[in-house]
Amino acid sequence: MITAQPGSGPTVLRILLGSQLRRLREAKGITRDDAGYTIRASGSKISRMELGRVSFKERDVQDLLHLYGVDAEEAQSLVALARQANSPGWWHKYGDVLPDWFGVYVGLYEVQFIPGLLQTADYARAVIRLGQPSATPAEVERRVGLRLARQELLTKPGGPRLWAIVDEAALRRPIGGREVMRAQLVRLTEAAVEANITLQVVPFGSGGHAAEAGAFTIMRFPEVDLPDVIYLEHLTSALYLDKRDDVEKYTEVMERLSVEGESPERTIEILSGMLEEAIEE
Repeated sequence: MITAQPGSGPTVLRILLGSQLRRLREAKGITRDDAGYTIRASGSKISRMELGRVSFKERDVQDLLHLYGVDAEEAQSLVALARQANSPGWWHKYGDVLPDWFGVYVGLYEVQFIPGLLQTADYARAVIRLGQPSATPAEVERRVGLRLARQELLTKPGGPRLWAIVDEAALRRPIGGREVMRAQLVRLTEAAVEANITLQVVPFGSGGHAAEAGAFTIMRFPEVDLPDVIYLEHLTSALYLDKRDDVEKYTEVMERLSVEGESPERTIEILSGMLEEAIEE
């Protein structure tokens, strides 16, 4: 389970919920004014809700979800999200993974492991066992299944774009053994040529680099009015940052890494070379 630390603030959850409400409304072709009428408010109030600028009343969320024809299971999840978004401290347990509708652009830097969105099942299984040695086989498989389900988003029309920068150390670390790493390298080589995936490697030869402090993820929404969100995952918790100064610092680091790292074309050559080495062993 992921918990958020104090200091994250409820803003991120309001943005999450507002973004999904907007998608649901637009999918049904319902105007903001009509949605506002349903909750006894104006169209401008719906706009503020969808941008995450105001708190949510559970009754309003329930009424909107009914208007949008959302099924009971999804509605229950979104109402719970509204409840947590209104909490002054929302570091209570919140799901296993980010909602699959969270962002359409993800900038990601990894220093220790292959990014979760690009992991094979066996590699993911090995990583999860390392991080959760007391987890039961059933729990491990459930987490693997969740990780693979998230990956399906990359193949859907209109799915997210992924820009991943990976330290060479993550490619060299034999997680799960040689066979697992060989299959993982094949997966990365295939992913690197996908139109919606940009993959770069920061080689050992570059020495120190801009992100020595560790891995991070930048999530960007399609709506220009919604701020980027920085996601930092820890062993037992996760931190979401949306303050402008924080976001700008991480964005600057990501841009510097893209310059320090090998080009996407050169990255494919590096992966192919590593795969040949793995086959020869």
